[in-house]
Amino acid sequence: MTVFHFFNCAILTFGPHAVYYSATPLSEYDTIGTSVKAAVVYLGTALVKLVCLATFLKVPENDSFDPYQESLKALIGFVDVAGLYFALTQLTHRNISQNHKFQAVGLGWAFADSVLHRLAPLWVGARGLEFTWEYILQGLEANANLVFTVSLAALGSLMWLRKNKPRALIPIIYACAGIVATMPSITSYLRRGLGWHLPKVVGFELFASLVMAFISWQLFSACQRPSV
Repeated sequence: MTVFHFFNCAILTFGPHAVYYSATPLSEYDTIGTSVKAAVVYLGTALVKLVCLATFLKVPENDSFDPYQESLKALIGFVDVAGLYFALTQLTHRNISQNHKFQAVGLGWAFADSVLHRLAPLWVGARGLEFTWEYILQGLEANANLVFTVSLAALGSLMWLRKNKPRALIPIIYACAGIVATMPSITSYLRRGLGWHLPKVVGFELFASLVMAFISWQLFSACQRPSV
């Protein structure tokens, strides 16, 4: 029963990445190489973030929300944006369109994040004798992170790869990218500052990810239209 619970949670956590790849044109254009390269860049970015967090952040004495520490953490979180910039603009890709490139990069980035942060807790905890909803909620959180990451990659693609975008949309694109990039700090404030429990935080993340995905899609579609 415990192994069955582990496999259920693992499928919920990692299955949507495989479904996204196979159900979209990414599989038809064989973009797995781009996703793997993005995953490698993520691992390097995570190492840089780990060094920065260990250098500039102090170990909290309690679980309360510290605005100064969280602000530093949010600034360090923008290392992810630099990593995505490198993955989108500097890596060599197959001859794929901009639409497929940001999706492949976002998918590889999100999958590497889920493996790095969620595989070990699942392996250790989900096989326990006592059933808990925590790991199911972590799987749902991984799905929200997938949507956030692909949305951020789409916004980054608009910022760095598309030159002829409408001027009126530029501030909106940057604002949305800033919101998505600081989402970990926002959820940390909800959890530690406002005392939200994990189910409520995960529900907020799922809702916010869908909203940001819709906005990113609308912005991408608007920038795809030929200028009049």
